[in-house]
Amino acid sequence: MQALSGCRQCDRLASFLDQVRQDHPTYFCAPVPPFGDARAKLLVVGLAPGLHGANATGRPFTGDACSDLLYGTLHAHGFSSQPQSLGVNDGLQLRNCRITNAVKCLPPANKPTGAEVERCGMHLRGEIQGLAPSVILALGAVSHQAVLKALEIRVGRFPFGHGRLHDLPSLTLVDSYHPSRYNVNTGRLTPEMFHAVVGVAKGAIGQGALAR
Repeated sequence: MQALSGCRQCDRLASFLDQVRQDHPTYFCAPVPPFGDARAKLLVVGLAPGLHGANATGRPFTGDACSDLLYGTLHAHGFSSQPQSLGVNDGLQLRNCRITNAVKCLPPANKPTGAEVERCGMHLRGEIQGLAPSVILALGAVSHQAVLKALEIRVGRFPFGHGRLHDLPSLTLVDSYHPSRYNVNTGRLTPEMFHAVVGVAKGAIGQGALAR
């Protein structure tokens, strides 16, 4: 497997990062690695880095509109040492939680293609195998499907649905709408809904440990 830091398997994404790097020379502009506890029981899987967020800072969900809702909710449930993720040097630590993305590189218009999600699945598969989490919280349908494919499980067996729990052979998959600005502004996902679903994932950690 090619190392994540030097991965250029997706021509479109690699070319786009080269372009963005010219426009924003201080940005991270590389595949964004996972962040958090290396022995975590909870793995949060988002979609892809945002232009002025993770792509700029090098940390998932940091510096964009999703950041405060995600890290604030994780902090409320005891997974994060701080309610905000401001930058890689802010001292924030995750406890029993790790965050990654289905696609590690910034996609144009924040929309990776199906082929790019499939190709990046090798990295997600390696992360899941290395971490062996009890629970994965998938943020959005694309992330949900990417997790199932990484685990070599037929997607149709477990349809996505906000708040759903899927008892997979080796772990529990919990679904949530993505905490994007669009979903929050339209009311599709409220802070209360997201708080509840993270609580469900937290509860599933203990249940999974007992069941397995």
